[in-house]
Amino acid sequence: MTAQKGKDLLLKLEEGGSFVTVAGLRSRRIAFNAETVDTTHAESVDRWRELLDGAGVKRASLSGRGLFVDATSDALLREIFFEGAVRTWRVVIPDFGTVTGPFQITSLEFAGEHNGEVTFELALESAGALAFAAT
Repeated sequence: MTAQKGKDLLLKLEEGGSFVTVAGLRSRRIAFNAETVDTTHAESVDRWRELLDGAGVKRASLSGRGLFVDATSDALLREIFFEGAVRTWRVVIPDFGTVTGPFQITSLEFAGEHNGEVTFELALESAGALAFAAT
């Protein structure tokens, strides 16, 4: 695989049956995590930790940072956050695939310098099973 352009990593929100790109994002990030279930016991070989295969809770976190450039998507993000709604989101990872599933916005922050633009940061946490589709 060759190097990919960061701008091609897209965060999309399902709205009206289709996915719309969250406008104005300058950076995006997705992280997958899985908890382990430790089954180590007194007779574990040489006291090495043992883990239960296939157990534990899986989760994904999304985050993004940028500036508001589209009044429609800006209003939609605010509405979703203040409702505490779980919505379907999609992350497009170039030359890898797409991850689609339910997420909730857990953080929405605004910042601005007196001689610069207003920026925002958002964080989302998975709220159910995610689907992966390879490209």
